[in-house]
Amino acid sequence: MRSLVYYVASTLDGFIAAPDGSYDFFPLEPDVAAHLAGAWPQTLPTAAHPAFGIDRPTGRFDAVVMGRGTYEPALRVGITNPYAHLAQYVFSRTLPPADYPDVTVVADDPVGYLRDLKSRPGGDIWLCGGGQLAGLLLPEVDELVVKLHPIVAGEGVPLAARRFDPARFTLVDTRPFDSGLVMLHYRRS
Repeated sequence: MRSLVYYVASTLDGFIAAPDGSYDFFPLEPDVAAHLAGAWPQTLPTAAHPAFGIDRPTGRFDAVVMGRGTYEPALRVGITNPYAHLAQYVFSRTLPPADYPDVTVVADDPVGYLRDLKSRPGGDIWLCGGGQLAGLLLPEVDELVVKLHPIVAGEGVPLAARRFDPARFTLVDTRPFDSGLVMLHYRRS
């Protein structure tokens, strides 16, 4: 069975974006960029591959799932296919699927859809964001990889917006960077 991996940047106080959904306050330091290009190239937008020297991204993912808010920044700059190297699923009840043929727009129940997607053959699935979708899908998340930035935001989009229901994960790896970011890798306990 495929794994669902929530791979996301976060502030120290647990926010993945500003209140308006923007995330440009997260710096991409050279030491982190080099690591991402080598170890996580599939998580970089297709348009950024040439800048990182990526010809053909390889890795564990063959699909990405995201909420409408995560997809929106690409749409604002005219990109309807941000991760063209992956099968892309956007959960939205407002986007007309016919208007976005480069992605699969899903208006169905995210949990049921993800369970079905995980049961199909293929590589692992990257949960790109956002906080509302992550909150709904947390019971389906097999791994959590957090790029923890040394930033306190105060408010914003939470890592996983959900009712109080603690979910336990086990730390399997840490990687600190000179720039202050720490990459934390967890598996579901």
